[in-house]
Amino acid sequence: MKYTSLLLLIILIGCKSSNSQNQQKAEISTPVTKESISDSKAIKTGAEVFFDKVNKIDKSEREKETMRVGLVVNQTSRVGNEHLVDRLLAEGMLVKKIFSPEHGFRGTADAGEKIKDGKDPKTGLPIISLYGKNKKPTTEMFEDIDLIIFDIQDVGARFYTYISTMFYVMQACAENQKALMVFDRPNPNGHYVDGPVLKSGFESF
Repeated sequence: MKYTSLLLLIILIGCKSSNSQNQQKAEISTPVTKESISDSKAIKTGAEVFFDKVNKIDKSEREKETMRVGLVVNQTSRVGNEHLVDRLLAEGMLVKKIFSPEHGFRGTADAGEKIKDGKDPKTGLPIISLYGKNKKPTTEMFEDIDLIIFDIQDVGARFYTYISTMFYVMQACAENQKALMVFDRPNPNGHYVDGPVLKSGFESF
């Protein structure tokens, strides 16, 4: 089906600028500033690009879709004024569960606080912690999942654990032969470059 093919073929959905190609080339040599990063009108997030593509598919075809979806998301996973979870459910996608990173699905937990499994009171979807007993999804967690969508905004700070969570999710998807889509989002603090560099290797949490 068209919708299934779309989901399987697009592995990484990147941010898309609304400027022309010539303007994009000119911007490559332009220094990144706080003002240019905050110009959200010129940028479409990966999630917005995804729904642009979905909306081009006939609704009758979308209604035939049976791909089961798991989401690695938090409070930053928004499409306009909607949370990604709500938007996907409104589009009729079979969202089966939510995987929660550090700080929790709603971003209310303190730094370093262990996240427990639970249930989202709004949607009734099960919430599986990836910052507690397990930091890497198990085979059992993936049994009723065909596709994982990762959509978390990061700020590029080394001590943030979201990139490590994505690393473990990528490993688990490869090991269990599950499709993975990563929705890109601009770094709101991309104009800052500061701090010591790592001495060696990949340091996970």
